[in-house]
Amino acid sequence: MATSPFRYFISLFLLLLCFEACLRVGDAKVGCRERERQALLHFKQDVVDYGGVLSSWGNGEDKRDCCKWAGVECNNQTGHVIMLDLHGGYLGGKISQLGPSLAELQHLKHLNLSFNDFQGILPINLGNLSNLQSLDLGNNYGDMSCENLDWLSHLPSLTHLDLSFVNLSKAIHWPQAINKMPSLTELYLSHTELPPIIPTISISHINSSTSLAVLHLSSNGLTSSIYPWLFCFSSGLVHLDLSMNDLNCSIPDAFGNMTTLAYLDLSWNKLRGSIPDAFGNMTTLAYLDLSSNELHGSIPDAFGNMTTLAYLDLSWNQLEGEILKSLRDLCNLQTLLLSQNNLTGLLEKDFLACSNNTLENLDLSSNQFRGSFPHLSGFSQMRVLYLKFNQLNGTLPESIGQLAQLQVLSIRSNSLRGTVSANHLFGLSNLFDLDLSFNSLTFNISLEQVPQFRASRIMLASCKLGPHFPNWLQTQEVLRKLDISASGISDVIPNWFWNLTSDLQSLNISNNHISGTLPNLQATPLILDMSSNCLEGSIPQSVFNAGWLDLSKNLFSGSISLSCGTTNQSSGGLLHLDLSNNRLSGELPKCWEQWEDLIVLDLANNNFSGKIKNSIGLLHGMQTLHLRNNSFTGALPSSLKNCRALSLIDLGKNKLSGKITAWIGGSLSDLIVLNLRSNEFNGSIPSSLCQLKQIQMLDLSSNNLSGKIPKCLKNLTAMAQKGSQDLSYEALYNSGILLSYVDNTLVQWKGKEQEYKKTLGLIKSIDFSSNKLIGEIPIEVTDLVELVSLNLSRNNLIGSIPTTIGQLKLLDFLDLSQNQLNGRISENLSQIAGLSVLDLSNNTLSGKIPLGTQLQSFDASTYEGNPGLCGPPLLKRCPEDELGGVSFTNGLSSKKEDIQDDANNIWFYGNIVLGFIIGFWGVCGTLLFNSSWRYAYFQFLSKIKDWLLMEVTLGINHLQGTMMMGIGSAAVKTNYGKFKDHKRCTYMIVNALDGDDTLTAAQVSHKLKQQLAYVPHQKRAEDNLHLRDEDLNGCDIAKAQYSNDETLFSLRKRCKKENHRLLSEEIAASRFGYQSPSEDDNIEIAVKVWVFVTMPVEASSDDI
Repeated sequence: MATSPFRYFISLFLLLLCFEACLRVGDAKVGCRERERQALLHFKQDVVDYGGVLSSWGNGEDKRDCCKWAGVECNNQTGHVIMLDLHGGYLGGKISQLGPSLAELQHLKHLNLSFNDFQGILPINLGNLSNLQSLDLGNNYGDMSCENLDWLSHLPSLTHLDLSFVNLSKAIHWPQAINKMPSLTELYLSHTELPPIIPTISISHINSSTSLAVLHLSSNGLTSSIYPWLFCFSSGLVHLDLSMNDLNCSIPDAFGNMTTLAYLDLSWNKLRGSIPDAFGNMTTLAYLDLSSNELHGSIPDAFGNMTTLAYLDLSWNQLEGEILKSLRDLCNLQTLLLSQNNLTGLLEKDFLACSNNTLENLDLSSNQFRGSFPHLSGFSQMRVLYLKFNQLNGTLPESIGQLAQLQVLSIRSNSLRGTVSANHLFGLSNLFDLDLSFNSLTFNISLEQVPQFRASRIMLASCKLGPHFPNWLQTQEVLRKLDISASGISDVIPNWFWNLTSDLQSLNISNNHISGTLPNLQATPLILDMSSNCLEGSIPQSVFNAGWLDLSKNLFSGSISLSCGTTNQSSGGLLHLDLSNNRLSGELPKCWEQWEDLIVLDLANNNFSGKIKNSIGLLHGMQTLHLRNNSFTGALPSSLKNCRALSLIDLGKNKLSGKITAWIGGSLSDLIVLNLRSNEFNGSIPSSLCQLKQIQMLDLSSNNLSGKIPKCLKNLTAMAQKGSQDLSYEALYNSGILLSYVDNTLVQWKGKEQEYKKTLGLIKSIDFSSNKLIGEIPIEVTDLVELVSLNLSRNNLIGSIPTTIGQLKLLDFLDLSQNQLNGRISENLSQIAGLSVLDLSNNTLSGKIPLGTQLQSFDASTYEGNPGLCGPPLLKRCPEDELGGVSFTNGLSSKKEDIQDDANNIWFYGNIVLGFIIGFWGVCGTLLFNSSWRYAYFQFLSKIKDWLLMEVTLGINHLQGTMMMGIGSAAVKTNYGKFKDHKRCTYMIVNALDGDDTLTAAQVSHKLKQQLAYVPHQKRAEDNLHLRDEDLNGCDIAKAQYSNDETLFSLRKRCKKENHRLLSEEIAASRFGYQSPSEDDNIEIAVKVWVFVTMPVEASSDDI
């Protein structure tokens, strides 16, 4: 009995367990909560289910459990809906209507409605889902928007938020809303039109999410105002995408503080300046994309610090210099993209040595790399290699064949030469894209050699493949694009070649010498270019199934009426048809409606005849129409006015007749080129042509047009304004192939027909020549100041040349010949400096040809046939020149020249005065206001004066001595003949020369010895001894005048000279107060002069 309570307890416990199990079984059968089930059904009612994704949602017995519905997940224990994932379900409707039903799912943790077609304003009810951890409403195709994001602050557990492509342009406080989400780790706001951050609004980050790791803000037009808010998260960000914005300043160094970043994308902005060295601090970075900016400078050395970098894209910038050796240290690099820069230098053998086992993608295209092809044999993982558009030379190394993983090889447009053998390429079993175009490579592959690869794209334009078709191509069974144009093939197309066309999207075999006929193809490539060959026969019907068909410059003949049977429009319709320069004949087909998408129609230079069918007007999208040089007759079809997109019409050299219809100007307002020359049009030029405001080339020459030239030609604004129109277009096909076309036409230029293509948009010309036009040249024509060619010759125009013709300063060609123009040649014509062709012949012009280098430089034939013209370059002299008179015209000309001379003189003298003022005050003003400079300047002048005085004095004394010596020599020789027998000959000569006061006895004796004269030996008398020195003091002449001693005679001379010097000094002192310097003074002056010459410039007068 004691155990009975324990038994009761055990029994009760087991009973409770059974009851709980029963409850669980019951709950499992019921599934989700009924309230949430009803909310989901209301959600379904408000959704447009395009794809039937919600077909499993309903009230049927088999659909009672909403936890089993598509896209719904419940909690296993509570049955509450915790996840609703309907992304990519082809759903649509108003997102705002879904708010109430979604608000009932209070336990929802994950909501994903991305990649659908919802639209409207986001419901703020979403803020009631307080347990929400992940919210993804991005990438909806409809127009979804949200005016504010304040409701996000009620989602404290939200870690993942994606509102990409939701219009947030009115959510001006979006940064503050993000800062109030402390748990947020991933934020995706791409393409949301985020408004710029207003600097006046305080961006507090006290409560900001420190856990934010992933931030996508691409394609929002953000500016540098984002940086202060962005750098608040610098400590924790791992993934940052700011691509496709409007960041237009230099890259801040603060990015270097984001040391935790592993992914950084700043591509497609307008970033300028150089790449900061601070990037080297981001040592954890694995992905860096700075492409499509305006960065310049060199690649920083600091990149060598980012050893974890696996993806580096610096393409489409303006970077310069060589590839740095620091990139050799990036041992984890898998993708390196440096295309579209200005990088130079040689690609050395080890320029990426460390990454030779990891590098998979290398793009160095469109730079200026030179030298030989790089050594890449060690790159075992290389898959994609782009080296196109560089300056590489030399040969293609066979080591390229060792890149076993290579899939894409593009080296087009370099300067490679030499031979390509099977060893180069045929072992690359993974190769599917090969482009060696526009190199000087010659293929030398035997018929037996078969490549291991099966390429989908082979581009070998301008490589030497011929003369026979390359046999190895027949193994390429999956080819999608083949270009072997200009490859030297002179062969008939083999039958196996047409088997390749079954999958081809683009085939280009143009510019060869391929002959034969075309079969009716079972499958026609989308792009088919066989132009410039020797193909003949009729054109098969099947080729008209192409989207781009160019068979021009061949020998095709027959009619093209069979083209009307074309039924295959899988390619999207024919957009480009060029059959020009063949031998085709017959009338045009009537089935233009089947080519309603046609943009270019070129049938020029054939033998087509008959009328142009009205059905051509069904080509509403046609932009270019070339029917030149055929035999079309009749009038222009009125239906052509429906082709409002036409920008070029060339119908020249046909037999079209009737009037030029007025609807051309009213309906074809986009016309840039209109060429109707060499037809049989009559009537007058319709004034409606003046509505062609885009027209740049108007050629109506060689017709039967009459009447006057319309004065409204001044309304042709494209000929009066700078700039040129675009005569090209691009066509994007469904397969993703983009083709561009540049229009061309023949232009009558300087008497010859020349083809213009790329420069066609630069030509602005009017040609009305060889008609029957009458009246005067309207002065309004000279308002078309951008004209480069004007031809009005071979008409019946009268009157004078417009006096404002000089306004057409860009004219290169002017022909007014063979009219009835009269009067004088306007002097303004000489103002057209660039005029290279001028013809005024065969008119009735008169007077003197205006003087000027331009008009006199032309040949006399320019003015012939005008009997009244005179003056150079004609041999006929003008009457005023023969009579020496001055005519009124010459008077005016002379007056103009005088005015011009006066103006020149004013400028000349004005410049002299201005130069004097500037030069004078530039020197004197400086000396006036700067005392130290003034002192140094006058000190310098003083030194110069002393030096010049000394040099002049010494020079004069030396000159005098030389002259006197010359005079003395002649006198001594004369007196020697008188006294040569006297025993004191020397003294007698000195006495004879006493009046000259020039020589002493010793000097006379020396000169006699020089003249080899004999001088008698003279004994000194004992009583005539030398006087003592004290007797000579004061030069006492009395004591010396009777002495016969030679020395005394000399001394007597010296005394006389000294007395003469003293007398001169007394006179000078009495007049000028001058005192002769003493011997010590002379020594001092000499020392000063020596010091002045040798001392440095910086020395002062005190130093001297």
